[in-house]
Amino acid sequence: MVRRTVLYLLAGVSIVLVPLLAAGQDSGTRNPVHRSRSNYLLPRAFPPRPPAREPARIYPPLSINPGNSSGLSRLVSAAGIIFSGTVTRVEPRSRANAQTVSTVAITFHVENALRGSTSGRELTIYEWAGVWSSGQRYRVGERVFVFLYPRSKLGLTSSVAGPIGRFAVDTRGTLVLSPQHISVLRRHPVLGGKSRVSLSDFALAVRQAHEEE
Repeated sequence: MVRRTVLYLLAGVSIVLVPLLAAGQDSGTRNPVHRSRSNYLLPRAFPPRPPAREPARIYPPLSINPGNSSGLSRLVSAAGIIFSGTVTRVEPRSRANAQTVSTVAITFHVENALRGSTSGRELTIYEWAGVWSSGQRYRVGERVFVFLYPRSKLGLTSSVAGPIGRFAVDTRGTLVLSPQHISVLRRHPVLGGKSRVSLSDFALAVRQAHEEE
């Protein structure tokens, strides 16, 4: 009789414990899912932002009316550096850190300084590598007459209105005007309609345009 009572009690306990144990095991298997889901809902940590740096200055094209005799005056007024000279050195420079940009250092021997430079001295300018890659390049030994923008906060510059602010000078000291130059300067009293101009005449025209500012 006692043995039968004990068996009944054990059977009753098993009936109660088995569902509880099964539920506990089931909840334990779901816990990782719940944990991963809760982690998924938590704000994610983003990597730190790189330090801000000033972008390289990109100059918009200069608006010059080809039918207006002020084409040269617009070049002069927009320029911070004006001179004729010969390229003596070209040095690409990679950026040193996140605060800088890749540049190209171009050194000239200045022959005739009109603004922002000194005749007979060397002058080094720094162009953003993107300008160089776009095709506005210099080569050692090249002789040019250039109108350069004022230097930016990063010390960068480039020719005014791109190719319009840069003139090739041949070995005889004559400026060679491109079709763009001819179009911009066609109504100038001295330069209009010419494809070649002496360096002295061009420098004189620039000085006169400067005095008219």
